[in-house]
Amino acid sequence: MAVRKIVILNPKVGSGKTTIATNLASYYASTGQPSALMDYDSQGSSTRWLSRRSAESPYIHGIATYENHAGQTRSFALRVPVEVERVIVDTPAAFNKHELLDYVRGADKIVVPVLPSEIDIHAATRTIADLLLVAKIARHEDRLAVVANRVKRNTVVFRSLMKFLDSLEIPVAAVLRDTQNYIRTASEGIGLQELKKADVSKDLVQWKRLVAWLESDNVRARPQPEMLNTPAATPLRPHYRLQ
Repeated sequence: MAVRKIVILNPKVGSGKTTIATNLASYYASTGQPSALMDYDSQGSSTRWLSRRSAESPYIHGIATYENHAGQTRSFALRVPVEVERVIVDTPAAFNKHELLDYVRGADKIVVPVLPSEIDIHAATRTIADLLLVAKIARHEDRLAVVANRVKRNTVVFRSLMKFLDSLEIPVAAVLRDTQNYIRTASEGIGLQELKKADVSKDLVQWKRLVAWLESDNVRARPQPEMLNTPAATPLRPHYRLQ
């Protein structure tokens, strides 16, 4: 199966990038698709989440890009094992336009999480404009979508958010509800897919919609291994380890 690079991107702090990135990595790993979680945020939230995973959990390959590796080239430090089929990229906040181009290079899908607030809507507007105009992500390629995050339906702010998203002419891949389930997954190093189905049935419906969009075919070709910094590497191990 061809590797897919999925980038979670929004320079706004607290938009839910790490929550989406970690749960996607867990989703793919739990369904038998080897995944890698690439953490570009110097705060290391995704990396800490990985460190909390038990040895019995489906393996997720972790890459902390912000760490210095003495005696290693950067390309070697960022290598992705050849077995990996899904690369999930958790980007930092407050990046510049040059960094934006680096993050989305070779991306099959780009997800912009947006919270239901005026500040977050404004930030998302600028982010999407940069993706369209600076990164040259064309709408017809179906590579870019928005996720409405931590929403409470039947509220004024939710209706304002959905009206805004509709005006963008960008797909809304999922609407994720505000629930304590995400707090639990963050603290335990697991994903929704790994909780009891009875506890997360509503949430899994929303995530299946997101995954359906992520797995839909693009107009563009799949990235080649060199676009993902994926030279041959050692086989996956049955537990988490940082590079």
